[in-house]
Amino acid sequence: MSIEKVQIFDTTLRDGEQVPGCKLNTAQKLVIAERLDALGVDVIEAGFPISSPGDFHSVNEIAKIVKNATVCGLTRAVKKDIEVAAEALKHAKKPRIHTGIGTSDSHILHKFKSNRDEILERAVKAVAYAKTFVDDVEFYAEDAGRTDNEFLALICSEVIKAGATVLNIPDTTGYCLPEQYGAKIKYLRDHVTDIDKAILSCHCHNDLGLATANSISGVINGARQIECTINGIGERAGNTSLEEVVMIMRQHPDLNLDTNINSKLLYSTSRLVSESMGMPVQPNKAIVGSNAFAHSSGIHQDGVIKNRETYEIIDPEEVGVIESAIVLTARSGRAALAYRAKRIGYELTKLELDKVYEEFLNFADKKKEVVDEDIHQIMEIHKIEHKAIA
Repeated sequence: MSIEKVQIFDTTLRDGEQVPGCKLNTAQKLVIAERLDALGVDVIEAGFPISSPGDFHSVNEIAKIVKNATVCGLTRAVKKDIEVAAEALKHAKKPRIHTGIGTSDSHILHKFKSNRDEILERAVKAVAYAKTFVDDVEFYAEDAGRTDNEFLALICSEVIKAGATVLNIPDTTGYCLPEQYGAKIKYLRDHVTDIDKAILSCHCHNDLGLATANSISGVINGARQIECTINGIGERAGNTSLEEVVMIMRQHPDLNLDTNINSKLLYSTSRLVSESMGMPVQPNKAIVGSNAFAHSSGIHQDGVIKNRETYEIIDPEEVGVIESAIVLTARSGRAALAYRAKRIGYELTKLELDKVYEEFLNFADKKKEVVDEDIHQIMEIHKIEHKAIA
């Protein structure tokens, strides 16, 4: 069975930047956009051009420098929004306008004080108008996760007729369970007229910690684009994490799904975004957290030292991490101490290891982590010779 490509739509510079306190200036956005292009994302959502002069300028400048990816600008289903986005994207090699409207009864009633017929009409008009500026138009059905499937299929069918090339099915509130979201995508695959003329896209939020699971369920059921951010940043609990969905597909070849992402750039890209936004990555974050490939339990350390695959399903080098970390704590065993000692120039016999291990535990009981300097001290206490590292 041939591997099918899932497009990666990165919205770090739009949805990701909506985190309070994480505002980027244009120069920072350009650096990140160039890195995303090098990373291999298919689409860069550069911003929401009508939202401010600064955002317009950033989208305009990003459109000039991106060499490979599609550059996308967000709009509401409003003529002026679409005109401003088209102007901001005029230098892009591959421009996309991303327009849409809320489709759930909650949004229709409370946000728009409208009805389904009017919402359908506004959606179609917005897509048709955007199509007069660019060939590539993505339609988002905001709060699709809580939208009635029959109405959602109708609105998707109509916007395809109007020229939509991508259908974004957002779980805007992070409400869906994976089986619910996957079933929604499957329903659309089965019931939207001319669905083969458009790509279904997953845009999942993490309010219940299910964004990654929902996105994977979406692509298993026929979506072929995932909208995500570096480090899973985004307002509230964040968005789908780019590095997680990419590596899930790569670690499960039985899915027959993959992306164009150069995974060896994931860790450095994570650090670039974290430092630029002043948004620390939690240590236990999957794939790119500082503890993602760190081992402190003696049983785990012994297994990893003997064979990395005993406790690691991903080779750290695949995501740009130099090597696994053996962290020495009071829970570490003799194998870990011998391993770390050897790395800094001490070849220990079994007898020597037994002696220094007792001293090591004394150090470990007083400190959270025993570092290389401490190991040197322990060796000096026991007069163990240091050898130059080849």
